[in-house]
Amino acid sequence: MSAPIEDALDDLAAEFELLGDWEERYRHIIELGRALEPLEPAERSEANRVRGCASQVWLVTEPGQGGTLRFRGDSDAQIVRGLIAILLGFYSGRAPAEILGFDAKAAYQRLGLDGALTSQRSNGLFSMVQRIRRDAQDALSRSGSGPQADPAPA
Repeated sequence: MSAPIEDALDDLAAEFELLGDWEERYRHIIELGRALEPLEPAERSEANRVRGCASQVWLVTEPGQGGTLRFRGDSDAQIVRGLIAILLGFYSGRAPAEILGFDAKAAYQRLGLDGALTSQRSNGLFSMVQRIRRDAQDALSRSGSGPQADPAPA
């Protein structure tokens, strides 16, 4: 079983603190994106495209072990690929209830992204979060376990 989602946030916040200025943090975010597993050409489909993002973003959701969800994603923009990598670090391999219980807006603020990203990038980031939350809610509904959460808030 993986460590709690808050531990992933703590680790990333500590990395950001060590990096100091936002130029270094942007380079780190881009490096995180370069490590993403590439999607197959067929996975870059309209069904996997995330709406609400200025750049092209695709997100694939797959069932994992023990009812968890695995996410894979890609973008045509380097910084967005890095943001995808951050989100996948938080969400991939987690149970739907844990995904729905994570406050992405608080994490966004804790990392300082609220002051570092353009409003267009921020909107795209939260479009990705909404898609992940929707997929988690759908998985939770299909399993019939636990209370159903509102999939709209990020």
